[in-house]
Amino acid sequence: MTLAAEPATGPAVPAPAPAPAAQDPAAQDPAAVLRRQRVRESAARTYARSFPIVPVRAHGMTVEGADGRRYLDCLSGAGTLALGHNHPVVLEAIRRTLDSGAPLHLLDLATAEKDDFTTALFESLPPAFADGARVHFCGPAGTDAVEAALKLMQTATGRSGALAFTGAYHGMTAGALALTGNVAVKEPLPGGGEVVRLPYPYGYRCPFGTGGRAGAALSATYVERLLDDPSGGVVPPAAMILEAVQGEGGVVPAPDDWLRAMRRITAERRIPLIVDEVQTGVGRTGVMWAVEHSGIVPDAMVLSKAIGGSLPLAVVVYREEYDGWRPGAHTGTFRGNTLAMAAGAATLRHVAAHGLAERAAVVGARMTGRLRALAGELPVIGDVRGRGLMIGVELVDPAAEPDACGARPADPALAVRVREACLERGLIVELGGRHDAVLRLLPPLIITDEQAAAVLDRLADAIAAASDPAAPDAAASA
Repeated sequence: MTLAAEPATGPAVPAPAPAPAAQDPAAQDPAAVLRRQRVRESAARTYARSFPIVPVRAHGMTVEGADGRRYLDCLSGAGTLALGHNHPVVLEAIRRTLDSGAPLHLLDLATAEKDDFTTALFESLPPAFADGARVHFCGPAGTDAVEAALKLMQTATGRSGALAFTGAYHGMTAGALALTGNVAVKEPLPGGGEVVRLPYPYGYRCPFGTGGRAGAALSATYVERLLDDPSGGVVPPAAMILEAVQGEGGVVPAPDDWLRAMRRITAERRIPLIVDEVQTGVGRTGVMWAVEHSGIVPDAMVLSKAIGGSLPLAVVVYREEYDGWRPGAHTGTFRGNTLAMAAGAATLRHVAAHGLAERAAVVGARMTGRLRALAGELPVIGDVRGRGLMIGVELVDPAAEPDACGARPADPALAVRVREACLERGLIVELGGRHDAVLRLLPPLIITDEQAAAVLDRLADAIAAASDPAAPDAAASA
């Protein structure tokens, strides 16, 4: 006897109860939202403390709070938003992917979206690096990619230690934190592995007391001689990792000659060189990838932030000769973010097609020039530095005695006041640097000339007001 097939529709099920209507975020009381955040979220929250606002809408460089106030965003998700908030190219890529019915989560299975992203990524990389390279998709954050890069090089070399630099920031997980220079976040925790700390060339606060090209040359000489000293205490490491521009360390660009020296030193000693491009990538410094300024070809690059077009995505790209992993050697549940790959491919192509890296170089140079001129009027500005639209303004105590390089002590209390004054004037800027006394400007690459001028006007007014308590507060008229 043949049994009848069950209808494809299956048995009837009761209709679900209607979901309660979602509350309009803009209609919520911002004070109540902030109060609930303080009660519910951990003490480790950071940006929420600096910017007690409740954003409800954002477009381009503009963020609107629940109270109706608008702000120019010079934080850009710590450099994540290369095209600003909700760029049409990004939204269209996300909508197209959603409407296509593509699977949103498939671990590391092959998808058309991943293939397209990988193609766009490799097309954007320096050809000498992209040729013969491999890519590994990691967990969703830059720190995951740093961990993966370390494991990769440990596997390839059979070594365990690493070389890292003063002022470095590579993430908050155990291995990445061991590489990070910030003592305050490392101190409460047990050690994360053997890391040799080397001097990064920081011209304004030179570790050798000379500054400029001389300080960078001394740094390179120190590194080379230390590695060659049989009594220097340095066991051959698995890798050296560095940033071409230190972001969290205070927007400190490494001189190109120094980067070339690091590449030579590591290549001669068969030490893999990892360049952390998490914050510097996708046009931020005036070229697509910061290594292009110096022309060096690293053994691996760590990428995240802007490559996902505002959504979580992180990868390691490396020379194929280091691809010694066995299947499953480094995995992660969320390494297959389809929406991020679609948004990231659209972002990479838009930046390249519209010359936004070159635009960042031009606008960044203009902004840096005006800030340096402002330093002549406001002695609390000790140094202005950066590359492209990655700009740092270091605030100091002008009444204190300068050191051997002419640098005066950092003034973190003033920096906090300036940040608050900026927010009052509708400008979001964050702090960084060794003493949290560096104002960091990371506007999106689509910033207009008018917005750049407004940023500088508001910043200049905020610095003047915060450094002179007797000055009238212009916040109400901003």
